[in-house]
Amino acid sequence: MRNYEMIFIVRPDVADEDVQKLITQMESVVASAGGKVEKVEKMGRRRLAYRVHKQREGFYVLFYVQGTGDTVKEFERRLKVTDTVIKHLTVCTDEILQRAAKFKALRAKQEAKRRRSKPAPAPATPPVPAENAQV
Repeated sequence: MRNYEMIFIVRPDVADEDVQKLITQMESVVASAGGKVEKVEKMGRRRLAYRVHKQREGFYVLFYVQGTGDTVKEFERRLKVTDTVIKHLTVCTDEILQRAAKFKALRAKQEAKRRRSKPAPAPATPPVPAENAQV
C-alpha cells in the first residue's frame, strides 16, 4: 500500500450538498477498491491560475489515500467521467515522505555533532572589587 495525495477541482456553480455527495461517493470508490482514506480536506472555493473549461474559480478537494495502483486508477476513472470535476491531480507521496525523514535524521545527526564539538565556555573571572583595584 502506498500513500497518495489526490486533489480535484469542482465547478464553482455546484451546490455544497452536491460536492459533499461527490466526496462520499469518492470515499466509497476508494474503500471498494481496497484502499483507505486517511483524510479529506475541503479547501473551499479559490481562484484558478488560468481558465479551465471557461471557469475562473473552483472548489478544491484534497484526499489523502493509502492504496494500490488499481485504487488510483479507479479513482481517476470516476473523476474523468464526472461532469462537475474540471481538473484532477494524483501524486504518490511515499518517496517524498521517505526523503523528508532521511533529511530530518541527517539534520539531527549534524546538530548533535555540532553540540559535541563546541568547546565549553571558559569560566568567567570574578570581578575585582573597586577598593582592591590598583590604578
